[in-house]
Amino acid sequence: MKVFIISSASFYDRIPPIKEYLEKKGFELVMPNTYENPTLEKEILEQGHEAHVELEKKLFKMSEDKIKSVDAVLCLNYEKRGIKNYIGGATFIEIYEAFKNNKKIYLYHDIPEGMLYDELSGFNSIVINENLDLIG
Repeated sequence: MKVFIISSASFYDRIPPIKEYLEKKGFELVMPNTYENPTLEKEILEQGHEAHVELEKKLFKMSEDKIKSVDAVLCLNYEKRGIKNYIGGATFIEIYEAFKNNKKIYLYHDIPEGMLYDELSGFNSIVINENLDLIG
């Protein structure tokens, strides 16, 4: 099974043990777009608004292509800035793209409370509560 890991860049430091575990279980993993360069977005933002817009377009297209090539997405949704089970805008779009393409959607933690709760519930997201053995 091929899985695309999606999350806020601020959670990238939590990916290695998850990646190692899933690879040992035989999963093929696709890493987040800026995983190899987590400061890229900040660097581009310093170049100005237009450069940032162009980067965002490129990243959304990359995500779209990755989602089409996988069986599922695994959203790592930890607490961020006091928001429990945080899912940001770009990650929400990736989840929606997975839904549109009939991919399985796994959430590492519960669906966050808030304005997107109903939408995330409607995407048939599977909450695994840190139990990676539920992916499959």
